[in-house]
Amino acid sequence: MREYLPILFYLVISLALSLLIVGLPFLFSSPQLDPERLSAYECGFDPFDDARSKFDVRFYLVAILFIIFDLEVTYLFPWAICLNHLGLFGFWSMMLFLLILTIGFFYEWKKGALDWQ
Repeated sequence: MREYLPILFYLVISLALSLLIVGLPFLFSSPQLDPERLSAYECGFDPFDDARSKFDVRFYLVAILFIIFDLEVTYLFPWAICLNHLGLFGFWSMMLFLLILTIGFFYEWKKGALDWQ
């Protein structure tokens, strides 16, 4: 159970930080509502189109790519903690995983999936 202690510590710290970030605005915000805060749009202009307009497909593609490459970091935490016990096989397995993700990233980059026009 001792090898899971860093993961538990990481989860407790991240939960505490999340609750702190969510809770601080409730402590320091003013409850008074003015007409500007009650308006539907605070960006400075009135809405000019339907809210159900179509999004470009590239928006979803970039979002999915972000999720995929963000999940690789999730796999790196337990791997880094257990690397002493995994040995060379565990090290090279992760290097192969990262190589496949890097090749996929360069493929998407060459295809122009990350270009925003």
